[in-house]
Amino acid sequence: MELQVTNSPFNQEQVELLNRLLPLLTESQRLWLNGYLTALQGTVASATLVPTVAPVTATATNEQVTSKEVTVLFGSQTGNCHGLAKKVSKRLEDQGFQVVLTSMGDFKPNNLKKIQNLLILVSTHGEGEPPDNAIPFHEFLNSKRAPQLDGLRYSVLALGDTSYEFFCQTGKDFDKRLEELGGKQLVPRVDCDVDFDEPAAEWINQVLGSLKESTGSVVTNGVSSVGILENAESEYSRTNPFQAEVLENLNLNGRGSDRETRHIEISLEGSNLQYEPGDSLGIYPENNARLVDELIAAFGWKTDEQITLHKTGEVRTLRDALLRHFEITVLTKPLLTKLAELTGNSRLKELLAVDHEEELRTYLSERDLLDLVEDYSLQGVDASEFVAQLRKIPARLYSISSSPQAFPDEVHVTVRSVRYEAKGRDRYGVCSVQLAERIQPGDTLPVYIQHNDNFKLPENGDTPIIMIGPGTGVAPFRAFLGEREEAGATGKTWLFYGDQHFATDFLYQLDWQRWLKDGVLTHMDVAFSRDTDKKVYVQHRMLEQSQEIYQWLQNGAVVYVCGDENKMAHDVHAALITILEQEGGLGPAEAVEYLTQMQQKKRYQRDVY
Repeated sequence: MELQVTNSPFNQEQVELLNRLLPLLTESQRLWLNGYLTALQGTVASATLVPTVAPVTATATNEQVTSKEVTVLFGSQTGNCHGLAKKVSKRLEDQGFQVVLTSMGDFKPNNLKKIQNLLILVSTHGEGEPPDNAIPFHEFLNSKRAPQLDGLRYSVLALGDTSYEFFCQTGKDFDKRLEELGGKQLVPRVDCDVDFDEPAAEWINQVLGSLKESTGSVVTNGVSSVGILENAESEYSRTNPFQAEVLENLNLNGRGSDRETRHIEISLEGSNLQYEPGDSLGIYPENNARLVDELIAAFGWKTDEQITLHKTGEVRTLRDALLRHFEITVLTKPLLTKLAELTGNSRLKELLAVDHEEELRTYLSERDLLDLVEDYSLQGVDASEFVAQLRKIPARLYSISSSPQAFPDEVHVTVRSVRYEAKGRDRYGVCSVQLAERIQPGDTLPVYIQHNDNFKLPENGDTPIIMIGPGTGVAPFRAFLGEREEAGATGKTWLFYGDQHFATDFLYQLDWQRWLKDGVLTHMDVAFSRDTDKKVYVQHRMLEQSQEIYQWLQNGAVVYVCGDENKMAHDVHAALITILEQEGGLGPAEAVEYLTQMQQKKRYQRDVY
C-alpha cells in the first residue's frame, strides 16, 4: 500500500519521499522510528504524524513474505555445533532477526509446527548416530507424531568426518525428513568435514541472503570464517591455536605394563584461554617423520620441492607440508575418489565400484596413504597436484584432567600411546606417540579449548554424582573432583574405574586415595580385568552395586560416562537398564524411557568416542 496525497495529510513532495523511504526500512528501523516520533509528542507539532504513519508501518510489515523470527537448533556431542550455533545466532541478531537458540534436547517438538524459519546444526556421532542431546528430537521427527510442515523453511548444516562410513548421516536424516514433512529448503544442506570453518561461513552467508530475500531486510556483506567462528574471550581458538609450553610429561603406567599413558601438564599463561571441567583440549599434531620420509621416497619426490598450500597460499617445502599440514594416516572414500580421478588408476576405480563396498570398507579401516601408494602403484604423480587432494591434519581432542581452580593457568591431559604392527609395518598414533616420544618439558604445542556444555558438573554442589571412566576415560573425573574440592562441595561422589592390572595400570591412584581419605570421593569401585581368571569390567562392578546405585538415582544423582563408545559405553548403558529393571521393577521400555528422561534433564551425560 502506497501513501497518496488523497489518503494522507502530506503534500506531493512529502508523499514521494516517504514512498521511497518506507519500503527500504527494516522492521527494527520502523520500530525505532515509531518510538522516536512517539517521544516527540507534546514537544513538536509533527507528533500528529504518529497515528498516520503507524498504520502504514503495520501494513508494510504484514505484507512481508515471512517472519523475521529464526529458530536455531543444535545437536552437539563435543561442542562444535553448539559453539557454531551461538556464533550464527549472534550474526543473525546483528542483522535484525529475532533468534530462538536452543539445544535439540531442550526443544519441545510440539512447537515445531509453529516455526517458519528453522536452522539445524548437527554433528554425526559414532557410526551414523545422532549426538546424545539430539536423540529425542531425531526420534520424534521420524515418528508418526511428527506434524506436516508445509509452512516451514529450513536449512541444515551437518558436521562430520569423512573417515567414517556414515559421513554427516544425522544431518542428511534431518534434511530428508523435513522435506518429507513438507518443509522447503532456505538453502541446500552443507556437509562439513573436520575442517568446517570455510563451508560453515559460506552456509551462513547463503542463509542470510535467502532470509533477506524473503523478508526484505538489508543484510551486510558476508564475513570470513574467522569472523564467525573465533572465540570472543581469547584471541586463540581452533583457527588460531596458542603455542603452549609443556611443563611436565610423565608416564603413569608402572614398569612391566604393556601400556603407556602420558600425563601432560601444559601452561596457558598469557593466552586468556578459559575452560571448565568437562571441556577438552585440542592439540594439532605433527606426522611421524619416518612415515613422511617413506611416503616421499615411495612417490619418488624431492623433500625440498616447494609446495603451495591450496587454502592459505603459504609456500612450504614438501617435507614440511607433509609433516605439519596434511593428514597422511587416515584414508577416506572421498580422498580415494579424487585420487582415482587424478591418476586414472583402473584398479583404484574398481575398488570404489558399487559391488566392492565391503572390500573398500576393510581397506579404509586398515591402511594409510603409504599403503595406498604401494598397493596401487601411484608413483609418478606430481607432488603439488597430489597434496592438493589431501585434507588438513585435524586436531586431536583430549578430555581435560585438571581443575582450573586447582591449577590456574595450566591444563592437564591424559593420553594413551597407540602403537601396533600391521601389514609388516609399525603403526603409530599420530598425536599420542608424538607426545610420548618427541615432546619434552620446554617444548611447545599448538592448542585450543573445545568447550563441551553437554558434560558439566551440576550447578548445585550438593548433588550426588556417579562417574564411570575406565582407562583414560577417568581423566575428566580427576578434573571434577579437583573442582569439587576447591569449591567445598558436599555432594556425595562415586567413581567406577577399570584397567588391566592393579600394580601397573592404576592411573592417578594417589589422587583417588587422597580424595577418599579427605571425603571428596565418597565411594570407589575398581575392576582390573587381567588380574583374575574371569575378566571383570566396570559394568560388572555396577551390577554388583545395583541396589545402592538405584538409590542414588532415586536421590537425584547425575551419571557421567567417559571412554570408548563402541564397547564400554554400550555395556554401561545396558547395565543401567538392568539396574532399573531389577531394582525399580521397570519393564525394558520403561527403563529406556527413564534413561532418556535423565538425558533430557542432564542427569545422564556421556563423553564417549
